[in-house]
Amino acid sequence: MPDAQTRLGHQNLIAYSRATTHWCTKGSFLDEGGVLVYAGGSWIPVIGNGAFATEDDVPADEVIRRADAFFARLGRGYSVKVRDTGEDAALQAACEKHELVAFGDPVPQMICHHVLESRGAPEGVVLREVDDERGVGDFAAVDTEAYATYGMPAEVFADQFDRPDRLVADPDARIVVAYLNGRPVAAALTFFTAGVGGLQWVGTVPDARHMNLGRLVTEWATNVAFAMGATSVTLQASAMGESLYAKLGYETLYHYREFVRWTPPA
Repeated sequence: MPDAQTRLGHQNLIAYSRATTHWCTKGSFLDEGGVLVYAGGSWIPVIGNGAFATEDDVPADEVIRRADAFFARLGRGYSVKVRDTGEDAALQAACEKHELVAFGDPVPQMICHHVLESRGAPEGVVLREVDDERGVGDFAAVDTEAYATYGMPAEVFADQFDRPDRLVADPDARIVVAYLNGRPVAAALTFFTAGVGGLQWVGTVPDARHMNLGRLVTEWATNVAFAMGATSVTLQASAMGESLYAKLGYETLYHYREFVRWTPPA
């Protein structure tokens, strides 16, 4: 049986997914009857469009049914994250039964229980916490360039964060951007809820990846979560980031598998 910290990390991801719908003009969600369905600013099924069971006794078929109904109205596809802990065995079976397609490699859910040692910024690099709309634009610009490595379309981050005023005003979200001689080159977001911090969108532009700036912004984002009162900090690691996080002290708890309905439900 997963421990409390493991469950809280999953719940942090659910809360973050709900919150993202407020940070964009096209966002919406429905959270009732033990199911959360949420739509962000981007139409892409694996970015900001998905469904979670928020109560343990919800039938897995009901999660898919509600997601199909919600996204049919929006004309979008969506995704469902399935944990390999055994808790989501019925949900995985329902995804396969209803012809959602497994996408990509399993994603490590990692956790850190301690403040990270900060080794300082390289020469010419300054860390700034985002406190205005321009900073949100720099954050989005960094990750647009960083995640193009994975084939992410250029418009995704602009669409996901086109209400920067709301993002800046959200007390549970904190963002840092690293600037190299005034140019934004690395970034990370922390989302805090129920005593747990969740790191999202850690990214570095390709031509600055030799400078260990991913480490720098990860240290900042992790430590600010602990400063907010977190007892642990979690993240879903990319293939490129997993080894970095492990070196910093993050441990893998389990993996998420993504199941996707690529075309809008009928």
